[in-house]
Amino acid sequence: MAREGKLAPEKAENKKFSRRDFVVGGGTVLAGGALAVVTPKATEAATPAKEEYALSTKYLVYDSKHCAGCYGCMIACSMAHDGEVSFSLSRIQMHRAVLNEYPADITTHVCKQCPEPSCVKHCPTGACHISAENGNIRMIDAEKCIGCQTCIRMCSQTPHRTIWNPKTKKSTKCDLCTNTPFFNKKGGVDGTQACVEACPKQVLKVVDKLPLETGGYEVTLVTAPKPKMGFGPPGAGGPGAGGPGAKPATPQQAPTTPEPKH
Repeated sequence: MAREGKLAPEKAENKKFSRRDFVVGGGTVLAGGALAVVTPKATEAATPAKEEYALSTKYLVYDSKHCAGCYGCMIACSMAHDGEVSFSLSRIQMHRAVLNEYPADITTHVCKQCPEPSCVKHCPTGACHISAENGNIRMIDAEKCIGCQTCIRMCSQTPHRTIWNPKTKKSTKCDLCTNTPFFNKKGGVDGTQACVEACPKQVLKVVDKLPLETGGYEVTLVTAPKPKMGFGPPGAGGPGAGGPGAKPATPQQAPTTPEPKH
């Protein structure tokens, strides 16, 4: 008679837990397990460590305030690297804005050998690399470059300092004249740079300390001109100025009329 009427006590007790109760309960257990797994230590372990890059040993700085705007640096750069005069291939860029007032009328753009180089970080083939044998400067290996232009898009400078060569279909950038087949001098970090050599105003210079730690890449390289001699106040020096070394003025004499002969 146990089969008729109400369920047996043990079966009635089991009936209290429905399928829905099981699913909800199981989800809670899973959620609890997930929370137990995602701990702060696990999060730290999952976060990749920030990659550190060796600093370059040399940097190119400039003085736009005293630049003559002659484009000599750009001509020298393209000639030394590519054997032709090409402003678009120059790894250093000088821009003139004739409508701007001094000193914003001339600006210079150089590769900054970034402490955290985006071109190196995002290059898919390793063409953009840090050359340990060349003073840790950031360079592009033409043989490894596939022309994807990732380095150009990822460069943080404006304008970007990685240059596209439409003839070779590859990217290039400043290497401080390490590879200059058309330059008659030894370049690189311990040599001569074509742009520095060609600048008539000497407003380009290679330094060995990161400019970001000393105020920036725009520096003052040309001293203020000395006042011209003879145009200063009395006692300023110079001929006719009354200062030290001044020659005494020769008194002017009135013209004389020769007497008539008798």
